[in-house]
Order: sequence, then structure tokens, then C-alpha cells
Amino acid sequence: MIVYSKQLLDNEILVDEADSLYKGGFISKEQKKFIEKELPVLKSQSNVLVRIGFFLLGCLLYGSICGGISLFGLSAENVFFQICCYIFTIVGFAGAELLANQNYHNHGLDDAFILNALLCLGVAIAITTEGHEIVIAFFVAIGSLFMFLRYLHVLSMLVFCISATAFLFFGMFKFGDIGKAILPFVAMIFAGLFYFLTKKRMNHQSKGYYYNGLLLANSFCLVLFYLSCNYLVVRELSAELLGTEVKPGTDIPFAFFFYAFTFIVPIVYLVQALKTKDRIMLWLSFLAIAFSIYTIRFYHSVLPIEVALTLGGVVLFAIAYFSIRKLKEKESGLTFKPDRINHSDSLLNAEALVVASTFGMKPGVKTASPMEFGGGGFSGGGSDGSF
Repeated sequence: MIVYSKQLLDNEILVDEADSLYKGGFISKEQKKFIEKELPVLKSQSNVLVRIGFFLLGCLLYGSICGGISLFGLSAENVFFQICCYIFTIVGFAGAELLANQNYHNHGLDDAFILNALLCLGVAIAITTEGHEIVIAFFVAIGSLFMFLRYLHVLSMLVFCISATAFLFFGMFKFGDIGKAILPFVAMIFAGLFYFLTKKRMNHQSKGYYYNGLLLANSFCLVLFYLSCNYLVVRELSAELLGTEVKPGTDIPFAFFFYAFTFIVPIVYLVQALKTKDRIMLWLSFLAIAFSIYTIRFYHSVLPIEVALTLGGVVLFAIAYFSIRKLKEKESGLTFKPDRINHSDSLLNAEALVVASTFGMKPGVKTASPMEFGGGGFSGGGSDGSF
């Protein structure tokens, strides 16, 4: 399914590990350059600004190709309008395949063709179905999943997550008011199941080609799980979808559950992140805690805004100050000191893989020795009085 050479992908992993070793101070700059020279990799852009520049250039190239095709179809008028986006989608898929065969990956040019192909696919389905949302979301989800599996395009996984969630939401709308009423619980269950599925796939990745995309989907599930039953989100969506008006002295159904969910989930995220040393979950827990505070502040104004912001800043400063004081001298576990290397087991793996790949070493195989031990004329195991 993957279009790229597995050898180049393995080399890219090794070069990334070598970079981690260099940043951790385990190898020198000369060794890092030697490894990069000896291991050919895919044509990628690590500089975000340069990658954006190539993306804009790719969009210009894509638009030029589509514009040239449109010149030949203007005479067909309405017929061409019905099929032009399908043609543009084919151009995007063909361009992505061509660039992948030339070993472009996360370069910017390939991003332009892949994302524009997905956009044109969605527009084409919208024109054909006259804006049928659930069908659009379904085909965009299928197309983006294909782009991720074949081209290892991480942004396509984000498009898949959004379109799959949209497919779920529009599907629940088909059940009328009942579907809209139970939508928060369905979204919560969907996010939970998808989270454990992606987590399981991440843990069973032997090569790690799909790891970054799965990590993005896993993080998306954490965000969706929290927002699905956040009190503010549920209350505002209830007013928008069901026309529910919350009068003074009343509240939405299951309000106690949504209030508890709004505050308990961020704490669970925080505890789990500290327990598993999951940095992404840790940042998401901080954002969730801040949004939970905003949720209550949105409906219950206890203090004037300037006083609340001042007290919040003082509390955050105190937490940060005393945390740094307590953690800055720790050498292991949760510590304020920067990591010398990102992954605890990557040192052994990277050293072995980099050395083996760079110098052409292969694992030793145990073979039968031609020398027969035993015997000998002096002391020692097996000596029998002769040489």
C-alpha cells in the first residue's frame, strides 16, 4: 500500500534517531553528518516556512494545470461544470502519485496536490449530490484515509478525523430530535473507542511508518472526548440544534453529569499524563482545565473579569514557581531538566541501527565451530594428558 521504498523510510527513521542522539550529546556533529551522508532519504522539508513556500508553489502549479484543462472544457459549459471537479481530483491524485514516485514526502509540493485533491473531491461530491453532507463526509473520509495509508501524509489523517466526525454527526441528525439529544453520548463513546483503537495500533507498530498519523488521531480523540460532553458545548448545541431555551432557575437535562464531566476529565488527563509521561496529553489537560474554568465563567460571573484574571495569573505563577523549585534538582522521573533524548529506549535502538546501517554490519549468526574443545595436556576442563 505504501508507495515509498521501505529502505528509504527505514533510513529516514535512522537519520531522525541520529539527530536525537546528536541533540542529546551522544554523538558528535561530524558523526551525524557522516550518517546523513551514508543513508539516502526521501526529499522532505523540515523547515516549516520553506515547506509552506513549496506548498504555495504547488498550489500555483495545481491551479495552472486545472486552468489549462478548463480552457478545453469551456465550450461544454454546464456539462463540464458537472464533471470538472472530478477531473481536478484525478489531477491531484495523479500528481501526488508522480511526486511520490520521485521520493517527495512532506515537502510542500506533495502537500499541495494531496490537499487540493481532497478539496476537489469534496466539491465534486457536493455538486453531484446537491450538498448532501453525510455523503460528502463519507467520500472525503475514504479519500483522506487512502492518502494517509499510501503517502503517509499526516495532514490527511487530520482531514479523515474531521470528516469521520462530521459523518457521525450528520448521521445522528438523520434520527431527528432523538439523535440530536443523544449526540453528546454517542460522540463520547465514539471518541473513546477510536482512542483505544489508535492506541492499540500505535503499540503494535513494528516499523513506525504510520506512527505520527496515529498519534495525531489519538490526540484528536482526546479533544473530541472532552468537548463531546463539556457543559458549554452541550448547552449551546442544544440551543442551536433543538431550540432548547434555558429559563432562569432551570437547566439542561443531565446538567449535573455534564458539570462533573467538564471538571473530572481534565483532572484524569493530567493524572494520566504525569503517570505515563505523555507530553501531548499533559498539554491537552492544561488546555482542558483552562476551558473548564472558562465554561463556568461563561455562565456564572463570580468576580469581575479584571480581578479574576489577576488572581488566575497569581495562582499560575505560584504553581509554576514552586513546581520549578521542587523539580529542578531531580535527575529522574518528573523533572524540570530538559531531556537529553526524547525516548527512553531510543538510545540503544538508534545506536544499534545507525551503526549497523552505516557500516554495513549484519547481526551475527551462531554457527558450528570447526574447533573441537576438550582434551589438552594441562589442567583445565577436559584435559586428558595430551595436546
